[in-house]
Amino acid sequence: MITTWPAPAKLNLFLYITGRRADGYHNLQTLFQFLDYGDTLHITPDNSGTIRLLTPIDGVADEQNLIVRAARLLMQQATQAGTLPGEAGAAIAIDKQLPMGGGLGGGSSNAATVLVALNQLWQTGFTLDQLATMGLTLGADVPVFVKGHAAFAEGVGEQLQPVNPPEKWYLVAHAGVSIPTPLVFNDPELKRDTPLRAFSHIMQSPFSNDCEPAVRKRFREVEQLVSWLLEYAPSRLTGTGACVFAEFDTESAARQVLELAPNWLRGFVARGVNVSPLHRNLSGQ
Repeated sequence: MITTWPAPAKLNLFLYITGRRADGYHNLQTLFQFLDYGDTLHITPDNSGTIRLLTPIDGVADEQNLIVRAARLLMQQATQAGTLPGEAGAAIAIDKQLPMGGGLGGGSSNAATVLVALNQLWQTGFTLDQLATMGLTLGADVPVFVKGHAAFAEGVGEQLQPVNPPEKWYLVAHAGVSIPTPLVFNDPELKRDTPLRAFSHIMQSPFSNDCEPAVRKRFREVEQLVSWLLEYAPSRLTGTGACVFAEFDTESAARQVLELAPNWLRGFVARGVNVSPLHRNLSGQ
């Protein structure tokens, strides 16, 4: 039986880099909020003992695809725990809406949805905390998608404190380029010294993204996108880009600006939500 599972996008409503660690990773303070928009996974559990990706992505081998890696990781962990039923396997297809390298967390969200869905479908019995720990080995953003609630994140993004920021409407626009995260974090001009602040303090100041100046300087398309959107509403980069979002109080206001967009701008309007659509799906809401 085919089951359908949402893999929502996320926005970084702010992103501050507070230092670079000895292992090369960066310490962050960021605010994650989900969107009621994203990819959709179609998962058919079976007794094949294998994971089959029915919709491969051009240029991405299955062994590198986070969907396959997440499914195989859960299979391995459940086998070690003795909770994998028989020859459990699955066939997985994806309806891909989120651009790669867009800063919307598409790959991480896909991985998290696979972990949560197969844990339920296979009845492997892991808690969300255990799944989040597994997910961290796949990517720093996977745990927030597994936990499923808007969060203030620190560390590399894995130290999560659930919060409830206002659920605004957003026009999310894509610059038509894919930006590899390592490219941004290795930029010598990247700001890495924002002081650590309490969440309550940050919430009292205008939000920004420390990655944005470096990305706008390096990618003309992003600079053009931010400059246009700022004429209409507060706008900034999400994650390491390439997507930029403009913030509105109403859906109609966001859609009015999207209708004015030049031909080169590709975008969509979505609501910010503090409970992930994946977890609303789990609870039957």
